[in-house]
Amino acid sequence: MRFRLRAHAVPRRPAGGVGDARARVTRGSARAFACGASAAALLCAALAAPRLAAQTQPRLPWIGYLANEPGPDTSATLRARLAERGWVEGQTVKISHRYAQGKVELFPGHADELARLGVDVIVATSAPAIEAARRATRTIPIVMATTDDPVATGLVASLARPGGNLTGVTLAAPGLARHRLELLNELAPGAARIAVIWNPTNPSNAAELRETEAAARARGLSLVAVPLSADSERRAALDAIMSARAGGLLVLADVLTIARRAELVTFTARQQIAAVYPLPEFVAAGGLAAYGPSWSDAFGHVAAAVDRILRGGTPASLAVERSTRVELHISLRAARALKLPVSPALLSRAQRVVQ
Repeated sequence: MRFRLRAHAVPRRPAGGVGDARARVTRGSARAFACGASAAALLCAALAAPRLAAQTQPRLPWIGYLANEPGPDTSATLRARLAERGWVEGQTVKISHRYAQGKVELFPGHADELARLGVDVIVATSAPAIEAARRATRTIPIVMATTDDPVATGLVASLARPGGNLTGVTLAAPGLARHRLELLNELAPGAARIAVIWNPTNPSNAAELRETEAAARARGLSLVAVPLSADSERRAALDAIMSARAGGLLVLADVLTIARRAELVTFTARQQIAAVYPLPEFVAAGGLAAYGPSWSDAFGHVAAAVDRILRGGTPASLAVERSTRVELHISLRAARALKLPVSPALLSRAQRVVQ
C-alpha cells in the first residue's frame, strides 16, 4: 500500500496580534534597559576615573614652609635652588606655606597644622618658628635658618652632628653688631647718642646688644636700649627714641621689627634720624642702610639640606652649615633726604646702592 504525504501550509500569525505586540514590547524594554545600563556604567566610569587616577598617581614629596613672611631672598630663593636640584613646586614636590606676618603667636598653630598634614620636611626661619616646629614634632625633619648660634641656644648638640630631627644653616657671625655701629658712625659722625631697638625675649638680640654696648663704650658713644617685644609696645618704643633725642638708630633683627619695617623707616625719615638696619628689606622699604648676613646665600644651604633629606638623608647626621656672607646695602635717596654725605669709599664697599 502506498502512502502519499500531503503538504500542509504552515499557518501564518495574524499581523498585529496581541502576542506579537507583547514580544515587541519585551524586546524593546530589554534594549532600553541595556542602553540605560550601558549609559549608567559609562557615567560611573567617568565619575570614578579622577579618583582612580589620583589613586594611581605617586605622592609628591611634601615640604612645609614656616616663616614670618615670603621674601625674594628666602622663599623665592628656596624654590629656585630646589628647582635646580630637580624639585619643581607643583611638579616634583609640593610646598605648603604658612606665614605669621609679624604675629609670633601664630607660629605654634601653623607648626601643628604642618605636622598633622604629614609633610616630609619642615623649613623654619626665625627663632619662634624653629621653636614652634620643634614642639610640634620630634620625628619630621626640620631644616632651620637662624641668626642664632644653634649650639649656644641648645638647638643642636654640635654643628658637625646636630642629632635629633633638626639641621640647617646658621647666619650667626661675630662682629656684626660692632660693624653696624661703625657703619652708623661713618654715615652720621655727629650722632653721639645711639638708640638700639631690641627684643629682650630674642636670644640673638641679647647677644648683639651686649656686643653693641661694648663697641659704643670703646668709641665713647652713649647708647639707649629700647625694648620692643610685643606689637602693643611700638608706640612706647618710638616715644622713647624721641625722648632720648637719639641722633642715630640701630635696629636688631626680630620677627616684630621686620614685620614693622615700613613704620620704622617712616619714623626715622620723619624724625631725621640716621638708621642702620639688619636686613636689605629695610632699605627696600626706604631705609638708609643695612648690613647683615645674606639670606639668599643662606637659603642655598637650606635647599641643599632639604634635597639631601628628600633623597633619604637624616637631619641627625647632616652638619649645620655656616653662611658667612654679609652684604651692605645703601640708599642714596634716603641719604639725600637726611642730608648725609656718603663717601665714595663706603659706596665701593656696598653690594647694592639705591639711587
